[in-house]
Amino acid sequence: MRAAAFARFAVLGVWLVVTIFPLYWIVVTSLKPQGDIFTLPLTYLPGSPTLANYERLFGFASFGTYIANSLLVSLAAAAIVLLIGLLAGYVLARFTFRGRGQVMLAFLVTQMIPLFIALGPLYLLLNSLELLNRLPGLVLVYVAMLIPFCTIMLRGFFERIPVAIEEAAMIDGCGRLQALFRVVVPVMLPGIAATFVFAFIQCWNELFLAIMFIDDEEAKTIPVAMNSFITQYDIDWGSMSAATVVSLVPSMILFAFAQRYIVEGLSGGAVKG
Repeated sequence: MRAAAFARFAVLGVWLVVTIFPLYWIVVTSLKPQGDIFTLPLTYLPGSPTLANYERLFGFASFGTYIANSLLVSLAAAAIVLLIGLLAGYVLARFTFRGRGQVMLAFLVTQMIPLFIALGPLYLLLNSLELLNRLPGLVLVYVAMLIPFCTIMLRGFFERIPVAIEEAAMIDGCGRLQALFRVVVPVMLPGIAATFVFAFIQCWNELFLAIMFIDDEEAKTIPVAMNSFITQYDIDWGSMSAATVVSLVPSMILFAFAQRYIVEGLSGGAVKG
């Protein structure tokens, strides 16, 4: 018994170190002077901690603008995806109609298509709508990218909620939409929170599409701005580490507020069916 407990703690300890150490190393690197980042032997604590990398980040780059752009795009896309996915997931969970299975299959198939295949059509579409190099265009692309998977997630949550409570609300005088938003939605708040956080993180971290469709300096998001620290001859590891630390803050705040709902939602089988 003791051996089994020791093995569990050993596995958890290794997992914890593997998970935490990269984050720790990024924080330490962001606090090192440029000349100390690659000195040998490696130092696991900054000998002379400095905020020079953070000062350079906000002093010579419009990093505040990039953060605002990422927040705007991620929050807008996640909110739109949540609203559309909520209604679509409800229809797929509660109604039986011809072609429902095919719709689900189409949603799943879209998740298997590599993004670069859609680059050409997306570029032409955004160009015709005059949305290239504009944040609304990026929001539109992210919404299209995330709706299928988020709809499948929300359908799974709807199927966990008994139809009886919805029918009881309608017997008491609620319409279907009133029963949905006043009775069902409050019950599935953990699932909604998990879906929203999933969509937000996907948009917050996305680089490939952003770098393809955003070239304007004022419209860059954080991943695109961080990519600019990589040049043909050098990589500014200090600024990149500082940018990584700063970019983690909104995600950590979001997780801190929604942690309870996220755990409940994910542990409840978010991708059922």
